[in-house]
Amino acid sequence: MIFYTDATLAQLSIHKVGNKLTDDLLSLSEQPVIVTDQVLNALLMRYFLSPFEKVNEIYRLFHPSQDLNLNVVFHFAAKMFADPSMFHNGSEQLAKHLFDITSHPKIKSGEFYVAYYSNLQIEGELMDAIGIFKSETKEPYLTVAQQEKAFELRYEQDAINIKKLDKGCLIFNTEKDAGYKVAIIDQTNSTEAVYWTDEFLKLKVRNDNYNQTTNTLSIYKDFVTNKMPEQFDMSKTDKIDLLNRSIKYFKENEQFNLDEFSNEVIANEQGIELFRSYKKNYEAEFETEIADSFSISNAAVKKQARVYKSVLKLDKNFHIYIHGNNELIEKGYDEVMKMNYYKVYFREEL
Repeated sequence: MIFYTDATLAQLSIHKVGNKLTDDLLSLSEQPVIVTDQVLNALLMRYFLSPFEKVNEIYRLFHPSQDLNLNVVFHFAAKMFADPSMFHNGSEQLAKHLFDITSHPKIKSGEFYVAYYSNLQIEGELMDAIGIFKSETKEPYLTVAQQEKAFELRYEQDAINIKKLDKGCLIFNTEKDAGYKVAIIDQTNSTEAVYWTDEFLKLKVRNDNYNQTTNTLSIYKDFVTNKMPEQFDMSKTDKIDLLNRSIKYFKENEQFNLDEFSNEVIANEQGIELFRSYKKNYEAEFETEIADSFSISNAAVKKQARVYKSVLKLDKNFHIYIHGNNELIEKGYDEVMKMNYYKVYFREEL
């Protein structure tokens, strides 16, 4: 979790990063922005930092060669942390880097902000951080000004909605040798997400309990949805039951253990071996090790539970939500109606 209650905005530089494929140029400011207005300062803190309050997944800056200094963002962030007088120059270099890698015509131009914060809290610790943000989406805004005997309407055609940060990144001045702690926001489409996270920042996920929990639940969901039906005769209610049991296991336990999980949730020797093989193949393909035992992240479970479907959709007429014992629902076929049906057992209506 990231909190900015005690944080202060020490420095801020703003540039305009265009798209060379659409002849929209790069425009660099000559000096940082001096923010003296307390209301403006509070608005900027809210605009840039409030979206990060619900971020749990932490990343690292990296480079495929394993030499972190070849990561442009890491290189200039390290310089700015070491010598704050290099801040504005570093912000210019980051803007140039973003402009250089903008190689898709659909990527929007926008204002590019680099901020230096003190006392920004992450995982219970206060530390300095560099914020990198981009605003792309503009909206018209109306203002109403009261005159002596009337009201006057005014408008701003290309204004920024401070409740909608398009892209954001916070680099915390800790664990430098590992690529720092990095949190990101990206509200745009997949093409732009690739250019922001993969090409500009060059990030990899930190392999912590949050990531281990997320990966295990994702792998298991794919396994039940796609792999098991290849080997077993499974109904949709069987799949939903297996998914519900996995979420139940993660919600009721503080520690994940692969053997315990397999025996309690899958409860079938052939299925257990198939899952172990599926997990190993995933680790090899994505070069990501997933431990057989780790502390369960409740935040990750809560997030993954949203994408675990426990709904039977029957034509366009009915949705049946299954939260528990799948033995209380039976599937059949009516010869007279020439249609499938489900029979559901229950004790009382609620």
